[in-house]
Amino acid sequence: MTSTPPAPSPAGTPRALDFTPAGTATPWARRVLRQAGFETRVALRNGEQLLLTVLLPALVLVGVTRVTSLDLGPGNRPALALGGVVALAVVSTAFTGQAIGTGFDRRNGVLRLLATSPLARSGLLVGKVLSVLAVVVVQVVLLGAIALFLGWSPDAATLLAALPAVLLGVAAFTSLGLLLAGTVRAEGTLAVANFVWVLLLAGGGLVLPSPLGVVADVLPSGALGTAVREALATGTVAVVPLLVLAAWAVAAGLACARWFRWD
Repeated sequence: MTSTPPAPSPAGTPRALDFTPAGTATPWARRVLRQAGFETRVALRNGEQLLLTVLLPALVLVGVTRVTSLDLGPGNRPALALGGVVALAVVSTAFTGQAIGTGFDRRNGVLRLLATSPLARSGLLVGKVLSVLAVVVVQVVLLGAIALFLGWSPDAATLLAALPAVLLGVAAFTSLGLLLAGTVRAEGTLAVANFVWVLLLAGGGLVLPSPLGVVADVLPSGALGTAVREALATGTVAVVPLLVLAAWAVAAGLACARWFRWD
């Protein structure tokens, strides 16, 4: 008795093996947002970073507001103090914190590893900028809450006027921080970033009007401090300082693209 052969498949032929991956690559935007979220969590969990980005600006805000012998210029004192300290907070996060963190990531080979991942170099840089923006938002909210207790009375016009200055300040100082981190050794970056932070706080026109006059006006620190102070104190958009910030952002961005080293 012979056995009956198995019935053919409905298509009439055996089913071919399919080695196509079940899924597709995560979209670029989602990869960037995940990297930005990771960078933000790392920054907010780092005690040294929090000291630089939150505690020191908060102490400066209280001190500048209460010490009336300091000349902040004409206008509401709490608003002027908040404007200067917001500018300081932007520099702390976008320049000093970003330069130090990226410098040590570069020394430890983290940048080289991430640059060869699906995130790619462009995604890594965009993720860092978005992370800086996220941390700056946290800083502004906390500093604004402190300023309310010190007598600041916010309104929509002043907040909107300050937005372009903060965004351009983040772009300019992030580019400068990455340029420093990508061209100088990590230990040198640490020393230079902290030294520049002290210099800009003392005479760069961030918190107080600078004694350097016109020289400070063409520095990114002086332009940022002037633009944010005028916005929060009077609700006006300082066009010339914004143009100075935009020029620094473009120049530093081009220099970073040209000379930044990943290893």
